[in-house]
Amino acid sequence: MGGGNSVMLKDEEIKMIVEETEFNRNQIVRLYSRFLSLDKKGEGHLRREDFMNVPELAVNPLGDRIVDAFFTIAGDGVENVKTLNFRQFMRVLAFFQPIDRSKKNFHNGRADKLKFAFIMYDLNKNGFITREEFKVILNSMVGANITLEQLENIVDRTIEEADEDKDGKISFEEFCKALEKTDINEKMSIRFIS
Repeated sequence: MGGGNSVMLKDEEIKMIVEETEFNRNQIVRLYSRFLSLDKKGEGHLRREDFMNVPELAVNPLGDRIVDAFFTIAGDGVENVKTLNFRQFMRVLAFFQPIDRSKKNFHNGRADKLKFAFIMYDLNKNGFITREEFKVILNSMVGANITLEQLENIVDRTIEEADEDKDGKISFEEFCKALEKTDINEKMSIRFIS
């Protein structure tokens, strides 16, 4: 199952992935090919650094946070997951499928997409987004485009507006409420090739 060989997926593996993710067979085969191309060592799994070979992630200011969320979700919250196998890779990619109300939507409903986004902001993985965590993420997104004072003001205002219980941090529930008018399906969906 490596980048240098042509190991094919077995039908039973494909069927399990279809059931778990709702990707169709063609999508799974194409994504398997992409997985193999990222697996430079040909070991059948991807490391964090393999993901940074994806050009869109390498240039994205939140690329490292997206990759971290991939590993956090794939590991079901287990700390320090080092590699992802193809099945884990597909389960996480399912978060990025557009919401289709006619399907079961295993991992790509609104709450699932928000959970993925929340994990990107929760740097210390304690279930809350603190002022400092939000500041780090916002700074990585805007960089030198705003002053430190502007950054501080945005952080303070955002925390104040989202922190309903006034405990100085944003819970997942508060995060969801703050984003209730955001079209999360549009922002967190990738149109996978059929």
